[in-house]
Amino acid sequence: MKNLNYRKALRIVGIIGTVACVLIFINKPSFPTPDKLLVFLTFAGLSLSQAKELLKRLLPFVALLIVYESFRGLAHSINNHVNYTFMAKFDERLFGSLPTAALQRQLWHGSVQWYDFVLYINYMLHFVMPLALAIIIWKMRDSYYWRFMYSYVVLSFAGFVTYFIYPAAPPWMASDKKIIEPITRVSSHVWAALGVNDFPSLYNKIAPNPVAAVPSLHCAYATLFAVIIFKLFGKKWGALSSIYPILMYFGVVYQGEHYVFDVIIGVIFAFSAFYIIEFIFALKSKIIQLKETEQLSTTENSPDYV
Repeated sequence: MKNLNYRKALRIVGIIGTVACVLIFINKPSFPTPDKLLVFLTFAGLSLSQAKELLKRLLPFVALLIVYESFRGLAHSINNHVNYTFMAKFDERLFGSLPTAALQRQLWHGSVQWYDFVLYINYMLHFVMPLALAIIIWKMRDSYYWRFMYSYVVLSFAGFVTYFIYPAAPPWMASDKKIIEPITRVSSHVWAALGVNDFPSLYNKIAPNPVAAVPSLHCAYATLFAVIIFKLFGKKWGALSSIYPILMYFGVVYQGEHYVFDVIIGVIFAFSAFYIIEFIFALKSKIIQLKETEQLSTTENSPDYV
């Protein structure tokens, strides 16, 4: 009876906490960072009596993301030789002109339009989608869960190493320094129009890295998301999931956050992380199978085997 009442009390706490999180976000919208998402999901897990299992799966993932972001924030203070021009020259050579400037001439008219909201909300899903995918895989393809997590971890830390070796400025920063033609940071205007606030959180205490443009991890995360959906759920769901990275590719270039070069490198990093983890797990599986075959062969050849 006591256990029943205890579980019931936890569910009530979970329901109240979940509703409170939703109301706080509606009243004071803020960027959905990993730690805030974990708090929300913990309350949701309590309301469904699955908080313990959920934390066991998501806490290591969220902790690793926060550690990665902490490292990323240090990268530009270790290597302060910022690259401003190569990415812009690559884009101009590839397209004949700077894609960000060309898109803004067509789409940006000094005030936020409906498509700016769509693109920026898609941009804000950077941490939401991997955590949502983590829950889906946990519930529907559990045997693949840790392979999924390691793919994102490898991708994140590969990004950190690159930021350390090659600090690179985004288009809006190069424009502010008059290195390239004038570019508007559209995302800042959308941020203001949405009334988004930096609601206090552990993540917001981490110093941001303004020169972490290569690769675009927003695009890399989105690409890896779609690749895993294709792998686990087939072409139909994979094609639907591709809307997310496609909007991300377009949005980060148009809104002045990244060059096309950054997007391309992000996509390459995503596929590389996926196939590296696939190779490692396939190799591990083969080693286990060989050991099992050797053990069976030894047993069969034993004098005591009947």
